[in-house]
Amino acid sequence: MIESFAGFFQDGGPFMVVIAVVLLIGLIVSVERWLYLTTQKHVNRRDFRKLHEMLHRKDLKGALNYARDSGSAMATMIGAGLLRMARKQPREDIEYAMEEGLLEVMPRLEKRTQYLATLANVATLLGLLGTIFGLIDAFTALGGEEAAGNRQAMLSSSISLAMSTTAFGLIAAIPLLLIHALLQTKTNEIVDSFEMAGIKVLNLISDANNPAAAPVSAPPRSPQPNTAGSRSS
Repeated sequence: MIESFAGFFQDGGPFMVVIAVVLLIGLIVSVERWLYLTTQKHVNRRDFRKLHEMLHRKDLKGALNYARDSGSAMATMIGAGLLRMARKQPREDIEYAMEEGLLEVMPRLEKRTQYLATLANVATLLGLLGTIFGLIDAFTALGGEEAAGNRQAMLSSSISLAMSTTAFGLIAAIPLLLIHALLQTKTNEIVDSFEMAGIKVLNLISDANNPAAAPVSAPPRSPQPNTAGSRSS
C-alpha cells in the first residue's frame, strides 16, 4: 500500500506536494479547533454551574470575582451582565450587556474554522490546475514529432499527472469539508448554550429583584340595595 501511494504521489508531480501542504495545514487547524472547542464546552459548563449557584445564594460579589478571575467565554458574558446588575441597572441594560459580551467571545469560538472551507476549495482548485497542466502536456505529446514510443510514454505520464492531481485534490478537500461542518455544528451548540445560560441568569436576576407579590385580597362587596324597604315605601 505504501508503494502504491508513493507511485500515485510521484505520478502527480509537484502539484501533489502543494496539495499535501494544504491538507497538512487543514489537519493542524482541525485538531487545534477541536481541542479548543471541546475544552471551552467543559469550562463554560463548569463556570455556568458555579455562577448559577452563587447567584442562587445571592452572592453577587463572589460571582463578580469568579467571572473576572475565570476569563472563560461563559464567565465573560455573564460577568458583563452582573456588572450592570451591581450598578442597579434595569433588566434591559443587563440583557444588552450580556449580548455585548456574547458578541465579544463569539470571534474566539469561530476563529480559524472558516479556514477549513477555504483550504478545501484551494485543494480542489489545485487538483483541477494540475489536471489542466497534465492535459496540456498530453496534447503537446500528441502533436509533437517524437517517436511513437516516446509519445506514448509522454501521453501516459501526462494523463497520470492529470488524474492523480484531481484525485488527490478531492481526497484532501472532502475530509476538510466534513471536519468544517462538524466544527461549525460544535460551535453552534456552544453559542446556543450561551443563549440558554443568558436567559436562565436573567430570569434568576428578575426573581431576585422582584419579591413575591403579596396575596391580593378580595375587593369589598358593594352594599346590596334594601329591596324590602323600597317595596314597603
